[in-house]
Amino acid sequence: MKKIIFALSLVLSLFIIVIFSLGLKTKKIYDTKDLIGKPISELNLNLLNEETTFNTSALKKNDFTLINFWASWCAPCRKEHKHLMSLSNKNIKILGINFKDDKIKANQFIEDLGNPFYILASDKNGKKSVSFGIYGIPETILVDNNLNIIQKYIGPINESDVKKILKAVNEK
Repeated sequence: MKKIIFALSLVLSLFIIVIFSLGLKTKKIYDTKDLIGKPISELNLNLLNEETTFNTSALKKNDFTLINFWASWCAPCRKEHKHLMSLSNKNIKILGINFKDDKIKANQFIEDLGNPFYILASDKNGKKSVSFGIYGIPETILVDNNLNIIQKYIGPINESDVKKILKAVNEK
């Protein structure tokens, strides 16, 4: 009986070791680089200041759209905001998606820093942003009129990113 218990314990231990070692070899970092070249999902988004929705299929009328995910509580969002303002002055259409934020605070943020967005949507609980591959903010996605992702920026955009965005838009 002791031999059977020992054999079963050994088999169970080996099984657990194999499962853990296979788990250690899997890719753990969530990487969205493979989303470039793929289309975004067509979704209905609630507008921040209106009782209506916006469907991302409407972005097809723009040659390019920059989709920016931001929140008033996000310090890096404040840092990148001046760059979004400069892009909006270059006639880049920017869809702003306010992420897990209070409507009053979001509107105060826009009032204080300016509004670079031609459409201002809200993802109050953050569930719709997951469809865009968003896992933190700020994140910014450049899409073409076929809703294909051209570029994706994780973290605040900077002057170098602005130049890349303008170059991508002007090349097409």
